[in-house]
Amino acid sequence: MNKLELIEKISNGEDSYTQFKQQIISSKDLAKEFVAFSNSGGGIIIFGVDDDENILGLEKQEIEKLGQLVGNVGQENVKPPIHPLTQNFTIDNKRVVVVAIESGFSKPYKTSSGIYYTKAGADKKIMSDEELKRLFSEPKRLYADEEVLATTDISDINSEMFMQFLKKDNVEIYKSLKLKKTSLSQVLENRELVKNNHLTLAGNLIFGLEPQRFSPLFYIDCCYFDGNDVSTTKYISEKTLKGTFSFMADNAVSFVTSQLRNYQIQKEFNSNGKLEISEVILTELVVNALIHRDYYINSSIKVFIFHNRVEIISPGKLTNSLTIDKIKSGISIPRNPILSSIAKNVLPFTGYGSGIRRILEIDSNVEFINNKELEQFKCIIPRSTADEI
Repeated sequence: MNKLELIEKISNGEDSYTQFKQQIISSKDLAKEFVAFSNSGGGIIIFGVDDDENILGLEKQEIEKLGQLVGNVGQENVKPPIHPLTQNFTIDNKRVVVVAIESGFSKPYKTSSGIYYTKAGADKKIMSDEELKRLFSEPKRLYADEEVLATTDISDINSEMFMQFLKKDNVEIYKSLKLKKTSLSQVLENRELVKNNHLTLAGNLIFGLEPQRFSPLFYIDCCYFDGNDVSTTKYISEKTLKGTFSFMADNAVSFVTSQLRNYQIQKEFNSNGKLEISEVILTELVVNALIHRDYYINSSIKVFIFHNRVEIISPGKLTNSLTIDKIKSGISIPRNPILSSIAKNVLPFTGYGSGIRRILEIDSNVEFINNKELEQFKCIIPRSTADEI
């Protein structure tokens, strides 16, 4: 939008796609506006203009505060999260801010308090049961990994990394791309890694050049505590891992294995030692955390080492009807289907639900906790002594 278009928008007044706000509003009220636009046809909110179309403007400090507020509300107060865009304009020496909200890909949206809004003319209203049923029944994107990251474009994909994946996944399409018979953008669209020239969450996390630039809270926190409780005031080592799935998985496992003990299990002095926790278990659990975590929760995966155990904590409880007993028996329901399908040729992951059973065959003492209240899934691996090895 340019300045002339904005002036025309203001002169035409408020409608189903345009809202005026004289000043900054609360995060709660802003979330209602975001939800209403996302559940309908999208639109813009113009800050610094009153209901009578008078351009009053905002102070510089207000604009800075608004920029932060828009990002926070889109991430924290709208479910699933959205990514509004802002533009600053100066009209007659008065500053106004335009916040653009796209029609959502994952309708229906709701506020963090659980209320669904939609547009009703220039105003908004709480959605009726019939409207909600209609939206839920329409073909739509339901999964977090299909969410479109509006501030990205195809240039944010690591095309070399994607080509290496494609060489293993589908050699015919790989050859077609190399010969320029097929476009990269079309292949990425077909794999649901890109939509309308924007990366999906899956595309960004697996093949993004800088994944945390657009998904800042989706990383792995690693910490080795000097004790057996997180309340201890000392830690032995810590690391924050940011990057693609493959980078985070490899480095999270390396962080743990580098801190664990190796025990000699044969009589010969120079014989190879055995790690106190199987690397197979660690790899399986880290990969599962990356693929199956709840990406509607803005939090990092935690990999914690204590003197007596290792904990791997994923944001989000088990999805749908899954229980601890079901996953132990090999039942798997993918929460993030794109990530699950792509990861088979990126990470040591099969997607067949056999991972938990394989873990328990190696060590039956591994514990799984599905904490519904805290919205997290925790895996606890006891550390072994030399006698136990």
